Amino acid sequence: MKFKQLRKSPIVSYTLVALAISLIVNFSYMLLMVVNQSAEIRGTKSPNDQGPAVVAEGVISLSVDGFGYVIDDKGDSVYVDRRSVRRLELVNGDKLKIEARDQARYEGAHLIMSRLLERNGKEFDYGSLYNSSNQWEVILYQILFYMLVSLLLLMVMTFRRTGSKIMHLPLTARIAIALSFASIAYLLSPVTYHYTDEIRLVCQTNNMLDFVVMLKCLFMLAVVVLYSQIYVLVYQRQQMLIENEQLQNENLTTRYNMLVSQINPHFFFNSLNSLSMLVREEDTKRALEYIDQLSYTFRYILQNGQNTKSTLKDEMEFANAYGELFKVRYADKLFFDIEIDEKYNDWTLPALTLQPLIGNAVKHNTITRKQPFHISIRTEGSTLIVSNRKAPKLEPEPSTGIGLKNLSSRWQLITGSDIEIIDNAEEFIVRLPLQKPEN
Repeated sequence: MKFKQLRKSPIVSYTLVALAISLIVNFSYMLLMVVNQSAEIRGTKSPNDQGPAVVAEGVISLSVDGFGYVIDDKGDSVYVDRRSVRRLELVNGDKLKIEARDQARYEGAHLIMSRLLERNGKEFDYGSLYNSSNQWEVILYQILFYMLVSLLLLMVMTFRRTGSKIMHLPLTARIAIALSFASIAYLLSPVTYHYTDEIRLVCQTNNMLDFVVMLKCLFMLAVVVLYSQIYVLVYQRQQMLIENEQLQNENLTTRYNMLVSQINPHFFFNSLNSLSMLVREEDTKRALEYIDQLSYTFRYILQNGQNTKSTLKDEMEFANAYGELFKVRYADKLFFDIEIDEKYNDWTLPALTLQPLIGNAVKHNTITRKQPFHISIRTEGSTLIVSNRKAPKLEPEPSTGIGLKNLSSRWQLITGSDIEIIDNAEEFIVRLPLQKPEN
């Protein structure tokens, strides 16, 4: 898969959003870990500590249950909990120098160790302890876990594959499904077991109501629901744009079909009359050339008329062929004055632009030997100009104005710009801005 296609893939965007949600959810925990580590390294007093610290020295004796006692020479003892034993990697017989305090939850019992000062005669470095601990491993597990859960919730809330039943579920049903997944995720969330520092699931601990994990899951669910609503709004806007494009294309197709239907009955029968005249005159060469030009003209209309744009070069080739058909009808009375700068040959304009302009000019003006008719097609800068002097017929042809309206609206839809029509008493001019080709 190419990089651009990968970048546009929904899975990639979902994964990035899920990672961002996971980092936000775990940021407070990560910050708390850093603060706790710094506080413990500095020896910050715990909120549960009461009274002054007592310095004691002695040898630790561990029980089979994992906790221990530091017993001094007088036989006094200080309690060491399981977590401290495991984290400090204490073993039977270690000679320790410690700080001990009275704590509220152990009121009336032994002193409890709050800080290790020396171990076997060497000052203990808490910094080295944390560098070797698994707390950052726990954070990594939690980031990956919440990212995967967020990804699953995002897919549930924003899944939009055509024909999917999930796509048609109301928002409340989707939130209910997402809440169910979040509840399962809560029970399966990794946490650190207080006594052993082991990574366990919430459902494996004695405390099934872990408020920190519960807040993480609820926050994650809230962010996913909010993001999904924004996603739905963006998706609906994109669908509206696509539908508008489709409507525009259908409109262009309809107008094109109307244009073709206008050409066929009038122009086709007039062309047959001109061909019949050449055959009666037994001008075989001109008749064959006429058939070639007629064939090219209709092939261009049928094949290229569906295209939204055409190059100026192609359009001028069509105009030359189309004009030759009229020249047979109006021998030595109709002339085309063409001045096209070749550097604009690759510039574009809507297909079949010149056909209605040439057709209308011939249809609505008198063309005689005494009054020969000239149609000018030229470029002025990047503007194509089609003009002719006005010589109205004594009996004007009926006109609906559909051709020019079609041309103007098609030009606006395809290029986003407008054409300029100048219709005065002496001259009819249409200015058509060309579009620079896309590289």
